[in-house]
Parts: sequence; C-alpha cells; structure tokens
Amino acid sequence: MPPTRTLARAAVLGAAVLLTAATALPTASGAAASGATPPGAAPGAAPGADYKAAHDTLGPQRLTPAQRRLAAAKQAAADRPAATAARALAGYRLSGALHQSQQTSYWCGPAALVITQSAHDEVAGRSQQAAATLLRTTTAGTAWYGVDIDVPNPTGYPMADALNARLPGAGYVPRALPYTPTAADKAAFRQHITHDTDNDYAIAGNAWEVPGGPHLVGHPNVEIFHWVSIDGYNTDTAAGQVDYLDPVGGVSTSVISWAGAVPKSAHISSDTLTTIMGGRGYVW
Repeated sequence: MPPTRTLARAAVLGAAVLLTAATALPTASGAAASGATPPGAAPGAAPGADYKAAHDTLGPQRLTPAQRRLAAAKQAAADRPAATAARALAGYRLSGALHQSQQTSYWCGPAALVITQSAHDEVAGRSQQAAATLLRTTTAGTAWYGVDIDVPNPTGYPMADALNARLPGAGYVPRALPYTPTAADKAAFRQHITHDTDNDYAIAGNAWEVPGGPHLVGHPNVEIFHWVSIDGYNTDTAAGQVDYLDPVGGVSTSVISWAGAVPKSAHISSDTLTTIMGGRGYVW
C-alpha cells in the first residue's frame, strides 16, 4: 500500500488505496457536469455522504463544449426506443470484457482501462505499464479529474480521454455524481449501462468507498479509492443489478492485504454501485 499522505493537488485519485478514517486522504468529488460545486450532505443523505462532503478538495469540474455536445447526443441515443431492441435475453447481458488483475497496489486505473477497452475490441493481455503511462498514473493512483494526458485535445478526465484515444468513435463521456446520487442519477446509470452494454462497450467506474458507506464485494469497511469496469446488467431486473470486473480480484495478498476476499467479477445492485461512485462518477 502507498503510505497515507495529504494531497497537495486537486486531481482525484483512484488506486485501491486503503486508508483509515483517522488518517484519510482528502479527496475530491465528481461535481455536476455544469461545473457547479456538488451539494454537501443533507437530511436523507446517502451513507458516507457526510464523510465525502468533509473530505472533498476538488471543487467544480467542467465538461468541454465538445463533451457537452457528445453527452447530449449519446443521451439522445440512449433515450431512443430502438436502444431496447436487443434486450430480450433473460439473465445477465455482458459486453465481454476480459479481466486483468492489477499489477501494483495503485494500478487499478490502468487495469480498468485495459479491461474496459477489451469489452469492445476483445483484445486480451494489454500492457498495464503502457496504460499507466498514458493515464499519468502515479503511486497515488489514477485521477478522476484534473489531469491532462498526452492525447489530442485533452479534457482533464484522463480515463475518458484514454478510452477515446484507444477506441476511436467510442464517444466516452464522464458522468459526475453528487455525494448523494438522486433517483434521477440512479435511473441514468441504469440506462447508461444498458445502452453501453447493448452496443458492446463497458463503463469505467470510479468508486469512492468510505467508512460506514456501501462497499464493493470483498472490500473492507475503510476508505478506498478504486477503478472498476462495469460490463453488463441483469435484463430480468431492468438493470437493477449489474456485473463488474474488479482489478483487485486475483491480486496477491502480499500486494494488497485484503485482496483474497475480492472476486474477479461480481454482481451488485446498480443503485448501490451508483452510491459508491457518489462524489466521483463514471465514464460511459
């Protein structure tokens, strides 16, 4: 595990980094796409929302004009009734992402990039080192926002930029979430995973797990920043449950002490996963 430290920069990092509540990293939220600072916790807040509000340091995020246009076009496509035509099969519908275990304690982002990419092009075994270089991953992890990578017209969202550079025409866009995702946020995530899966793409999800809040399967009840690849949904529940691939699965306990309890793939309530990503977001 990287040692605990105070972040002096604004970038949000995800590295399967494990922290105690007493020595937690200040981190940052996924603000609304409009650039407004996300609201703090309030009555009816999600479990862990108060903690996230107290430890958020990022401030407003901005989508570029091109990202706004792309997000609107992609949402319009997801809204079209034709997008439901391929959902007849019962049970889980998967995009077919190929799992990789992260090779260091802080390479969940690079592993999630190659896993998410593989859902569409079905190429296994890509280099996590190359992905880490592209994402500008450090020992503190991979940024959610605030880092421009070496691609044409970077936007500050490295995962979205990397996926679009590697999968031309994919049209990946970031969706930031407030500390307490609303019913509309949860409905949008169900629609987005359905749309992406039906079109043979996976979603890169940026989890912010905190003490007292919900956690991914096998993760301990402490603060963890983590990237996963969400690669399918349950057709029987209208995407009420989703399937995700966890880069910690298969990692030696000598690298991440709690990895032994983590499966390579797991099912989880889509609403729970949206809450886990609250204050961060996902790339769809």
